[in-house]
Amino acid sequence: MKGILVGTMVLLAAISSQAATQLIALKTVPVAAGDQFLLYPSHNLGMGGVSIALDDSILDPFVNPAKGARIRESHVFTAPVFYSVSNNAGSSATLPVGTLFGGKIFGGGMVALQQLKRGDQWGPVWFGELDVLPSNALSERSATNKYAFLTLGTHLPGDVALAGSAFIADLNAVDGVEHLYAMASNIQQSGDLEDVRIGLTKTFAEGQTLEALGLYRRFDMRHDVVYIDWVLVDSTNWIWERDVREENNLDVTDTWGVHLGYQQPIGERGWRLGGVLTGNWKSHPKIPNYEIMNIPRDPGSSAAFNVGVGIAKVVGPTIFGIDIVYEPGTSDTWAEAEGPVETISGDTIPSGGKTVENEFSYSNAFVNVGVSRTEGPATFQFGLGLRAFDFHLDQWDNIEEDFRRQDESWMEWVPSWGVRLKLGDMEFRYMGRVTTGTGRPGVAWDGAAEARAFDAAAANDILLAPEGPLTLQDVTVITNSISLSIPIR
Repeated sequence: MKGILVGTMVLLAAISSQAATQLIALKTVPVAAGDQFLLYPSHNLGMGGVSIALDDSILDPFVNPAKGARIRESHVFTAPVFYSVSNNAGSSATLPVGTLFGGKIFGGGMVALQQLKRGDQWGPVWFGELDVLPSNALSERSATNKYAFLTLGTHLPGDVALAGSAFIADLNAVDGVEHLYAMASNIQQSGDLEDVRIGLTKTFAEGQTLEALGLYRRFDMRHDVVYIDWVLVDSTNWIWERDVREENNLDVTDTWGVHLGYQQPIGERGWRLGGVLTGNWKSHPKIPNYEIMNIPRDPGSSAAFNVGVGIAKVVGPTIFGIDIVYEPGTSDTWAEAEGPVETISGDTIPSGGKTVENEFSYSNAFVNVGVSRTEGPATFQFGLGLRAFDFHLDQWDNIEEDFRRQDESWMEWVPSWGVRLKLGDMEFRYMGRVTTGTGRPGVAWDGAAEARAFDAAAANDILLAPEGPLTLQDVTVITNSISLSIPIR
């Protein structure tokens, strides 16, 4: 019996693409989640997103609001993002617009609309009197998400800046979730995300900078899932009956985080050194009962940390940077008995007792490398990111009185490229990247597991998780981002 924590981690992995060291993603399934939360413009994204030893003046205020104190010129911007997943596994188009302004009081805001298209239907579809949507229904194929961001801060004596920010998202879909309900006939998602941050920065006389950040994030989604199970009622005449099963899964996570960052110049040859230290503590009041890897829908908690070092060199028109980050973490999840349950040895687990206990330990690592070169009005960027995910699971099945272990690991490669052009007062940016090593995850099922998977009565009671190792249908995510900044004068 297996249990894997996926829950909100799919979302966090996506969000972390632009805030890699502030929010830590405990990703346990290599699902292709796309770049749904790539909402903000960036100077460094085309060079692998290196950020520990290099500033990113246009992105930094969205990550740590106190870094808005470094805004050199007030401007308005738009930053359309388009991505698609190979094998017709989904796509998205996002249009953000916003402004950032500097001065004694600094800040800004952004709003964005997003159309998210689901990939091809791969599960069974039945409609008519069963009131299950056909695969070409608009609500099944497309969803609209809305985002808003606001930040405000001030300069304090001693080259200190203090600021806060708030982010809210009205979500009708999170990309990648549909892959985790592999046999669903219909999936409807709804929910929201709120993120509040308070940041502080300090600049020292010799060019050193120190930043501190505290954040709270709440992710609250509902998944209404319809399954069609086929039950063999007459084996002699090979007669089957269909049974429509509906599940209402909640995915709720509260995250508290702290982050510290430091940069300083080294010598007089353009070298810079940086370091980061982050802690995230997560409470999971509700974890979805994903079909691909069924886990408890009952409480869980996680703790994750990262430590990173970055080095960069800025010499005239050439910039080079490297980030190296190590992320350890742990998670505990469990299933609670709805009523008294008898164990295999005859003991009784009381109502509310733990029927299954999962302990996860994570050991993830990330490396980003990037370079840029300016020639006249144009700047060309190239980068490469490598993400290594590794986790270990210890699971106790208190009903079967059984213990098992599982280890899984995979790697994701992310080459990127970009160009920046100065067009008079305006600045145009293009960034492209490809993410490989993800896909549509599955499990190598044996016959007994497959039979239980279609047992509607059992599936609603006890955690029935896959009996085989993870499998993966490889796909790639191709992302293109265009942004335009216009100064306010």
